[in-house]
Amino acid sequence: MAFIDYYKVLGIEKSATDAEVKKAYRKLARKYHPDLNPNDKQAEQKFKEANEANEVLSHPENRKKYDQYGENWQHSEEFEKQKQQQSRGGGQQGGFGGFEGFSGDGDYSDFFESMFGGRASGGRRQTRQSKGGDYTTELHLDLKDVYTTQKRELTINGKKIRLTIPAGVENGQVIKISGMGAEGANGGPKGDLYITFTIKNNTKFKLDKQNLHSTVDLDLYTAILGGEITVDTFDGKVKLKVLPGTQNCNKVKLKGKGFPVYKKEGVFGDLYVTYQILIPTQLSEKEKELFEELAKLRNQ
Repeated sequence: MAFIDYYKVLGIEKSATDAEVKKAYRKLARKYHPDLNPNDKQAEQKFKEANEANEVLSHPENRKKYDQYGENWQHSEEFEKQKQQQSRGGGQQGGFGGFEGFSGDGDYSDFFESMFGGRASGGRRQTRQSKGGDYTTELHLDLKDVYTTQKRELTINGKKIRLTIPAGVENGQVIKISGMGAEGANGGPKGDLYITFTIKNNTKFKLDKQNLHSTVDLDLYTAILGGEITVDTFDGKVKLKVLPGTQNCNKVKLKGKGFPVYKKEGVFGDLYVTYQILIPTQLSEKEKELFEELAKLRNQ
């Protein structure tokens, strides 16, 4: 089994920062994603390799082990144990003589195969089970899409996955789906699938956790005298009473008219409405006279 250079797969240097690793992976994932390259085996293979490289290099501990042990980083603990036994046994006992001279310049896979793939009693070859690599992907949705629970069908490495997306999923949230990653080695368990949600807000509402905020224009006369107006909420229109003497930038709270709380059925945040009072312009002569009379009355 040939050594796989994950840094080369992502097109980055070994000194790359975590942010550079993430940026390089996302670029390749978008380029070779199966949805954009249907029936393209080469693109599918490159997508798998990018996922595998990201799985290792995006995790500090995994990356440290990989830098030291190559693609067999998952066996690092066994190697350390054997090396400790070697050290305690005087360097030539335990059946693993010569480790002290291992420089790391050879083929990692061949080296570990000789270490873990020897023959057991009865001539049967020992094989180690290992979990398959994890897959990562991004799902882009609009804010309206996650106001209610819905079902989506994704294609991951040529396989269709039916996914239930709970209402209230947040931007940047990551959901793990167990067993939907790469096949394990030698009968080992499958890896997992990690989905990162990117939520775009194309509405007039501002989202703050589970609370929504909006600004509503209010004419001067209703602000002074009070009345009733119709305002938009995320799921429809409601009538709202305006108290006499309402000031500019006053806020009112509509309880339960905000955004759904993730995985809490029937629980919603609140909607905060801010009034923006409109000053009338282009007054008629009669209107000016009336405002002047009001001004005189106020100054008496």
